[in-house]
Amino acid sequence: MNGKNSVSVNRPAYRKSFLFKVIAFLCSFVLILPGCNRPEERKDGSARDIYYINTSVTGLEPHEKEISARKPDEQLAEMMELLAQTPDKMDYKAPLQMGFEVLSCKIDEGRVMIDVSDSYTAMPATTEILVRAALVRTVTQIDGIKYVIITVNGKQLYDNLGNVVGLLSADQFIDNAGDEINAYEKVRLKLYFANADGTGLIATSRTIAYNTNISIEKLVVEQLLAGPNEDVADVAFPTINPNAKLVSISVKDGICYVNFDENFLTQVYNVSTDVAIYSVVNSLVELNNVNKVQITINGETNIMFRESVSLSTVFERNLNIVTTAE
Repeated sequence: MNGKNSVSVNRPAYRKSFLFKVIAFLCSFVLILPGCNRPEERKDGSARDIYYINTSVTGLEPHEKEISARKPDEQLAEMMELLAQTPDKMDYKAPLQMGFEVLSCKIDEGRVMIDVSDSYTAMPATTEILVRAALVRTVTQIDGIKYVIITVNGKQLYDNLGNVVGLLSADQFIDNAGDEINAYEKVRLKLYFANADGTGLIATSRTIAYNTNISIEKLVVEQLLAGPNEDVADVAFPTINPNAKLVSISVKDGICYVNFDENFLTQVYNVSTDVAIYSVVNSLVELNNVNKVQITINGETNIMFRESVSLSTVFERNLNIVTTAE
C-alpha cells in the first residue's frame, strides 16, 4: 500500500540461525520512502517498553529503551531493530529471532503492517501468540498507532484454530500483573452490552489472548468493565461503572460469586437495572462452568441495587432482554 499516508520499511535483516549458538549483532538497512501528511511527530525521543519473550517461552518481559527517533516511521524502524536484538541480560529471547524473517514493515493510515516469511507459521502456537503480543504491544506505543496487521508472505495470517487474525490491538493481550506469567491462551468470549437506548442487551464476540494466571471468569468481568470494542461501538454500549473494582470472583457448584466494591452501585450510564445486572450474568453464564451468578458488594448481599433488585438473589440467564442491533 503506497497511498498518501504510507511509509515502507523494506526487508530489514531480521533472522535467526538455529545452527549456531553464537548471538550476532544485527545490522539493519532501512529504506524510508517519503510520504505526505505524516502522523504527528514527537518533539524529542523518549523511553518505550520493548517486549521480549522469557527463556521458558511462557510470557513477556518489558525492557525500557530510549527511542531517539522523532518521526513515527523512524520510531517503528528503531523498535523493530530492538525487537531483533538479544536483551543485555540474555535472560530473554528477541521476538524477531524466533526463526522467521520480516519481509516488510510499514505504517499505513495509522496501522503498522508487518509481512513475515512462511516460516512464521512453523512456530508453536504459544510461541506465535507471544511473538504477536510482543510486536503489537511494542509498536502501538507509537503516537497515532492503535492497530497492527500481520501477514505471511503477503497472505492473511490464520491462528491455530483456523480463524483469520485481523486487526491486532494491545488490549487483546492480557497479563496478570504482579504474578508469574504462564502460557498465553486464546479465547473467544461472548459479552453482553447495552443497546442504544439502554433497555436491552446486545451480544458481542471478542477474541483475546490472555495468560492462564487469570481465571476466565475474572477475564469476562474485566472485559465488561473495559466496555465494547471500537468495531461494535456504534451498536453496543457500556453497562457498568468503569470505576467499579472487582474485589474477588469464584465459582462453586456452578454458581459464580462476583464481589464488586461500592462503585458498582453507582450507575453512570443510562441503562436499565436489568441491563446492568444481566450484562454481568448473561456474559458469565456463557462459560461452561457457570450456571448462575450472585453479585455482592464488598462481600455483602443484603443490598438493594437501584432500590429495586435485591442482590441476595442468585441470578439465572435472562435472554428475554437480548435484542438485535438495528
